[in-house]
Amino acid sequence: MSERKERRLRIKISESVKEGKLSINPTTAQELGISDKVEIVVGGKKRLVLDAILSSETPPDQVFINPDFAKSFGIANNTIATIRKPLK
Repeated sequence: MSERKERRLRIKISESVKEGKLSINPTTAQELGISDKVEIVVGGKKRLVLDAILSSETPPDQVFINPDFAKSFGIANNTIATIRKPLK
């Protein structure tokens, strides 16, 4: 069984991202094997699966999410989260 790749990245809040979606750098997404869905784990407790939007404007060490979505799940700007491809 192959090991799932994951990275800890900084979550940033952005109005340009629609609710339920996450913007990630294409190079980072390729390293993690992410193409359509992405799983984020915050503090080892909050686990969410979002639609991935690949954007070269997103820095490789960050991901962007919608502010309303972040607020509804108690995720603050600049939070560090584990980012990985979800299990199918």
